[in-house]
Amino acid sequence: MKFVIYCLLVGMVWFAQTAQASTVVDQVLDGYKAKGAGSFDASRGEVLWTMDFPDPKAAGKVRNCSTCHGSNLKAKGKHAKTGKVIDAMAPSVNAERLTDKKFIEKWFKRNCKWVLGRTCTPQEKGDVLTFLKDK
Repeated sequence: MKFVIYCLLVGMVWFAQTAQASTVVDQVLDGYKAKGAGSFDASRGEVLWTMDFPDPKAAGKVRNCSTCHGSNLKAKGKHAKTGKVIDAMAPSVNAERLTDKKFIEKWFKRNCKWVLGRTCTPQEKGDVLTFLKDK
């Protein structure tokens, strides 16, 4: 009986955090639309996530989001420079992912500059968030 209650509590916490992530993502996406973005598309987000960009510090090498986050969004990644473990990107396995607007913006700012060599547009960020939110 205790196990059943424990499972129910864990499920309720997971559901609440998943709902929070969805609400936060929707708010962030609304903000991008207010900045001129059009409709968002998960397939465009996936293309941007996997697209290679030239590494400005190493001729002939490329970077993409998978360089650190890995190709399996449900698994942990590893920072390319420091080797620090990065928690899974998929909200389905990482309940804290995509639950904080400031954190989302902070990491878009940092990672877009590192991967693309520039700030992502609101459209690009919205497409990537749309891709990530249902993983």
